[in-house]
Amino acid sequence: MKLRHFALAAAAALAVGSAQAQTEIQWWHSMSAALGDWVNDLAKQYNESQSEYRIVPTYKGKYDESMTAAIAAFRAGNAPHILQVFEVGTATMMAAKGATMPVTKVMEDAGLKFDQGAYISAVSGYYTAPNGQMLSFPFNSSTTVFYYNKDAFKAAGLDPEKAPKTWPEVFEAASKLKDSGHKCALTTSWISWTQLESFSLWHNTLFASANNGFDGNGARLQVNSPLHLRHFENLAKAAKDGSFVYKGRGNTADATFPSGECAMITGSSGLYARTRKEAKFAYGISTLPYYPDVEGAPQNTAIGGASLWIMGGKSEKEYKGVADFFRFLSSPEVQAASHQRTGYLPVTTAAFELTEKAGFYEQNPGTDVAVTQMIRKTTDKSRGIRLGNFVQIRTIADEETEQIWAGKKTPKEALEAIVQRGNEQLERFERANR
Repeated sequence: MKLRHFALAAAAALAVGSAQAQTEIQWWHSMSAALGDWVNDLAKQYNESQSEYRIVPTYKGKYDESMTAAIAAFRAGNAPHILQVFEVGTATMMAAKGATMPVTKVMEDAGLKFDQGAYISAVSGYYTAPNGQMLSFPFNSSTTVFYYNKDAFKAAGLDPEKAPKTWPEVFEAASKLKDSGHKCALTTSWISWTQLESFSLWHNTLFASANNGFDGNGARLQVNSPLHLRHFENLAKAAKDGSFVYKGRGNTADATFPSGECAMITGSSGLYARTRKEAKFAYGISTLPYYPDVEGAPQNTAIGGASLWIMGGKSEKEYKGVADFFRFLSSPEVQAASHQRTGYLPVTTAAFELTEKAGFYEQNPGTDVAVTQMIRKTTDKSRGIRLGNFVQIRTIADEETEQIWAGKKTPKEALEAIVQRGNEQLERFERANR
């Protein structure tokens, strides 16, 4: 018996030693609900695939909250290894000298192959520095798409198989849905991203000068153009007659579509995961609406979602763990499965081809919309928007457009205020990063 007890104790000690030998990699993220399940499943899948490293995912609140928390943690010397940062935080992270490590360098230092050319150019280009080095790892890249409730369309006498492609068609459909008794015909999430940023690129129109900030920190906002004004006057009219209903900032409106409350929504392609899981009605996914009389429209939409940044100040062993996890995430099989589950873009060409070959797009109509919107040839006006203090600019856009829905400002007054206040933020960022 003594020998048996000794053997059991030895086995337990070995198990503890093995667990202690694992290098923990802390991953802070902002994925909740169905997307939070996806992140946890990715970590679990990776952890079970090897025994040297252990990924520990932690939800740290919304994108702006997790970014603020990570910067504070870095200053205190206890930052996570990996931080998920939304695309508008890119310029701010680029300017945070010493706080991050370029993903290309970490992968190369770990001796792992990292082919930047394998990524869809519209995605990789956004996260790449002027010297050609990829700074962060494309993770949940999304773009804006249009969702509509086919059952609600049918009840309103609209063709459920014909999605409205233009803004005039959307507003007409919204009026009919409202007349049929639908209390929320049209809504949107992320007002700045969908109605100003992607709207601009989709119409091949500048959101800001200096090619939307890609040419340097001297960019200034241009969202008070006649086209932007026309669009917000139309939204204001729809808000006044009740066919457009503003549901709040960020992704607050997301819940209103799969629940059936709102019949149409412009939002992230990543909303697909929740819609597929929760919707009790037939739905369709289509391209972002556009104004057909605008030359060059439609072009391509803006990248959204987030990438994974590697925080500075970690050991060589820890960076090897991060690199190995990114190797796992880069595999076409993992990428394709994530794309099909969430609606986020397949960030590599191989993942797109694997998904297409499997017949996923044929079996799930509309799931290829985000991809086809993003793989179009870009122009200097449409390859993306990279501005400093972009988080603050989005908050300004929220504040000012809310004045329109409340009837306290005209669209012209609100857009001009966005430009004036937004430019103050850009000037502040430019001064701080000369």
